[in-house]
Amino acid sequence: MFTRRTDMVYLGLKQMSRGCFLRSYRFRSSYAVALSAATRLVTPTLAQKNPFSLVSDEMNTLAMNIMTLIGSGHSTLNKVTSYYFEAEGKKIRPLLVLLLSRALSEIPIEERNNIKVDTLDFCDDTKLSHPSSTLFDLPLNNISPLHILHGMKPLNPLTKMVNPFAETKFDKERGILPKQRRLAEIVEMIHTASLLHDDVIDHSGTRRGRPSGNAAFTNKMAVLAGDFLLGRATVSISRLRNPEVVELMSNSIANLVEGEFMQLKNTVIDRDVTIVSDGTKKTIDIPDGKLKLEPHQYSVSLPDTNNNELAHQQKVDIAFQYYLHKTYLKTAALMSKALRSTAILSGAKPPIIEECYNFGKNIGICFQLVDDLLDFSLSKKEIGKPVGVDLDLGIATAPVLYAWREDESLGPIIERSFSEPGDVEITTKAIHKYGGLSKTEKLAEQFKDKALANLREALPESDSRSALEFLTNSILTRRK
Repeated sequence: MFTRRTDMVYLGLKQMSRGCFLRSYRFRSSYAVALSAATRLVTPTLAQKNPFSLVSDEMNTLAMNIMTLIGSGHSTLNKVTSYYFEAEGKKIRPLLVLLLSRALSEIPIEERNNIKVDTLDFCDDTKLSHPSSTLFDLPLNNISPLHILHGMKPLNPLTKMVNPFAETKFDKERGILPKQRRLAEIVEMIHTASLLHDDVIDHSGTRRGRPSGNAAFTNKMAVLAGDFLLGRATVSISRLRNPEVVELMSNSIANLVEGEFMQLKNTVIDRDVTIVSDGTKKTIDIPDGKLKLEPHQYSVSLPDTNNNELAHQQKVDIAFQYYLHKTYLKTAALMSKALRSTAILSGAKPPIIEECYNFGKNIGICFQLVDDLLDFSLSKKEIGKPVGVDLDLGIATAPVLYAWREDESLGPIIERSFSEPGDVEITTKAIHKYGGLSKTEKLAEQFKDKALANLREALPESDSRSALEFLTNSILTRRK
């Protein structure tokens, strides 16, 4: 599995050097040659052949371990919840967690003394100077009594969870900590739940080259299966017994929902809060005021000016702020908070924790920017899901915003969510005319460079850090 994925990465590098990724990029060949040479310099021989080999054991058993966390006695629920785990996905999020865990283990344990544990063990502000007694603890099997967790019967097969760590041995000096490994599994569970929900929301028919969960089963089953995964994920989060990690990972789920709402209702482009768009316009009821909840809309007021050109540029700038914020919430929040949690569980000091968080934020935004590129540049067969869906769903991504910056007439088209005949074609032509794709790729490169700087600031040199650098560089050349 990993050899195939690595071959794809190198194929991407090779294609990039030939100028095949996006044909209009004249700078591509020289950049590809430099990138390829730099990769060989910073990547150890083993990782050059297979950068995933450092965590191959954990990645190979990831899906099976997740099955022990989400297994149910209901056969249909098992089929739906395991459906996306059966397909070969990118699994970029757990891979990042596992590689970062190994890279953090290179920091001497004497310098990883920032472990905080809950008040059941120590008082709130206690920091252990020798955290090894806590650092290598296994996730708990349960906190509440089993007869409470499992319902009417103490070992109800419909609700029981199995802990896969009982017989597993870990390298305590260089290996991945048990709680970090569990975190990698939790991250993939949350991400997969979001895919099940997204495919229902977007009316997707395919995912990873086969029918989507909602198409294979039903919308209702897909939504319920996603809810079930989130429920089991939050149980597993709590069993890590680190209050800060519980807060971070639980909040990442809320961030996903916030990002979806920002995408469904863009309050910068369309400020009428009584209307939502889901392919068609729909009027929504205004709250009657019995429960007062102040809105926290992401919007910036424009100054009064007679300079139309200045006002237009400011509108586009604000739209970009909104887009990047939405991108963070939808894609980068889960990555950044998972990697921050990884560093916390390692006992790393606050500056390193902060760099790990920023690495996740920057690589997550880079990842989504490339996704937005692929939506315009690849075929359905190549990407494994429908292409061009963003415009069909009324979503203005970075390539569109770059075109709008040059062509003010796209404003009304964006405001009506590309809903009139010819809108998609007009917008697509403008994207190519004004270099929206190349500009988006340059923006992705900026976030990639920031992510690399975060890695080098936070981590000592190691095979694992080199693998993370390789993975970060390869995001720009991925085809799926």
